[in-house]
Amino acid sequence: MGLKGRLTLLNFLQFFIWGAWLITIANYWFDTKTWSPTEFGAVFSTMGIASLFMPTLTGIIADRWMNAERLYGVLHLLGGFALLYLPQIETSTMFISVILLAMICYMPTIALMNTISYTVLKNNNYDVIKVFPPIRVWGTIGFIAAMWVTNLTGSKATVNQFYIAATASFVLAVYSFTMPQCKPQNKGQKDAPLIETLGLNAFKLFKNYKMALFFIFSMFLGAALQLTNMYGDVFLDSFKHVDQYADSFVVKYSTIIMSISQISETLFILAIPFFLKRFGIKKVMLISMVAWVLRFALFAYGDPAGGLWMIILSCIIYGMAFDFFNISGSLFVETQCDSSIRASAQGLFMMMTNGFGAIMGSWVSGLIIELFFTDNNENFIWKDIWNTFAIYSLIIAIFFAILFKHKHDPKQVENIAH
Repeated sequence: MGLKGRLTLLNFLQFFIWGAWLITIANYWFDTKTWSPTEFGAVFSTMGIASLFMPTLTGIIADRWMNAERLYGVLHLLGGFALLYLPQIETSTMFISVILLAMICYMPTIALMNTISYTVLKNNNYDVIKVFPPIRVWGTIGFIAAMWVTNLTGSKATVNQFYIAATASFVLAVYSFTMPQCKPQNKGQKDAPLIETLGLNAFKLFKNYKMALFFIFSMFLGAALQLTNMYGDVFLDSFKHVDQYADSFVVKYSTIIMSISQISETLFILAIPFFLKRFGIKKVMLISMVAWVLRFALFAYGDPAGGLWMIILSCIIYGMAFDFFNISGSLFVETQCDSSIRASAQGLFMMMTNGFGAIMGSWVSGLIIELFFTDNNENFIWKDIWNTFAIYSLIIAIFFAILFKHKHDPKQVENIAH
């Protein structure tokens, strides 16, 4: 297998691990264990907590002391053991603690995977900008494949989803040790100031009104992403309690329906250059926010029969909602920040979305659902839940449109592309 093929498999397995349980864990939580929504929010907040510090720490280790591919393998090995232990746990508190350990191991491997891919391609004189995107697409395909495997094997509400993920994690751990060496690039160099090493110098961007607003809105949109990952599949599966929908395709293959969202994500990436050139970064980000409103509102009124088109359309719109903000937001940071702190600023953007945003969205949504949107039989009131999320996204969009000022410069967008 050639280098590009090996990196393709690396990307595929990386996201296969995540896709095996991320979308379906709610089914296990509420159907098998019947633990509380607030505690479930804590489960998803572990990804945000891990994202706040682990990518930075592992980045420092890979830069100074340890080969990236070896560190990557060790983390997947440890993460695999954590996933393997999850099915043995009988208390929610212990489950949350172990899933936190799994996320501490898993979340930094996403950045390390990019580091390994870039290093291997550069060391072999490949054009990274041209070659890496088609390789990275296989990560999304891996995520989709895992969702299908979990659903088609009847594992979406069982412990088997964790066994599938753990097995893939062990395979990837072993495989990573066979990858070309990615030696520390800063070994023996004089240490930079701690604030600079940790990427904290980017926080000075909060002194700029426009950048501060951007990062705050990034956090709120990061919260919206958690809502759909947490509750989408369990919502579709809940139609099994309605007699007329119990045997529907949506109930039997809810995870496959949800995978349309990831398929859509790969397609909308291709549309971003056109939208950026035509409408500019602010309008593209605003389109993303409106897409989040539609994502939730369509779920609120969809059903497996006459409203199936709403569920399908909601999944398609997800691609626009996710890609248009995350990618255009990253490009906004690229154009607005000085080159000396650009990498740290990108890290801050990810920290606000996948860190603070994920923690806020996970914990607050679980608390609100438990307090206001659970009936006397402890069933979720889905229509009210999705409408509330839609209103939340609409409020963000309105305030963003009013408060965030940014003039579209086609030449600036053209410069990024090239």
